[in-house]
Amino acid sequence: MTAPLTPSQPPHHQPPHDPWQAAAQPSGATSPQRYEEDGPGMKTEVRQSAVILVAVAVSGLLLGALWMWLAPRVPLISDGRTVYLKDTEGEQAMGVDGTFTLLALGFGVVCGVIVFLLHRRGGVPLVAGLALGSLLGALLAWRAGIWLGPETDVVAHAKAVGTGVVFDAPLELKAKGTLLAWPVAALAVHLGLTGLFGPRDPEPYPAPVAYAGPRDDDYPEGTRSGS
Repeated sequence: MTAPLTPSQPPHHQPPHDPWQAAAQPSGATSPQRYEEDGPGMKTEVRQSAVILVAVAVSGLLLGALWMWLAPRVPLISDGRTVYLKDTEGEQAMGVDGTFTLLALGFGVVCGVIVFLLHRRGGVPLVAGLALGSLLGALLAWRAGIWLGPETDVVAHAKAVGTGVVFDAPLELKAKGTLLAWPVAALAVHLGLTGLFGPRDPEPYPAPVAYAGPRDDDYPEGTRSGS
């Protein structure tokens, strides 16, 4: 009985690593480990955006208090039957809207800067949280300012103070578009800072260089083809 001339292959033999086979893997293929790393990253961004939304919206209470404190008062007076403006040519009503707009713009700038400094990489969830939180904060500031301000029941207030006594009208936003000042300012500042100072993603591959073929200078003297 003779032994085989070809040696048997070891039981746990593994083929050598082929770098060309690894390079042939499609660039869009994602390994399970990479997929697991991307999942928690998105969850973290969603969590951060929720915190930003709540924090920005709650700051609307401060805006409402400042609006109630800084806005000009609109004087009213009653003759016992009708309530009317004491100063018919006054511009206090326009000042109420202007005060809210300026305060909202300032809050938007501050919120945009703070969110950028805390999360420089940005991301769609963070931007969405900033925008929605700013809008909710403006709505909350509007309602909080009215609640903290003068009495909203004008007729009852006129009866309480008496005939011929001047009293303040309730706070009111004539132009509801001013509620968008906060989110617009916050998004503009945040996106501007991200575009100017945000991190840049590196180029994955260098740009291909076109090959123009050999030049005559690449050959030594006397070795050119056809010489």
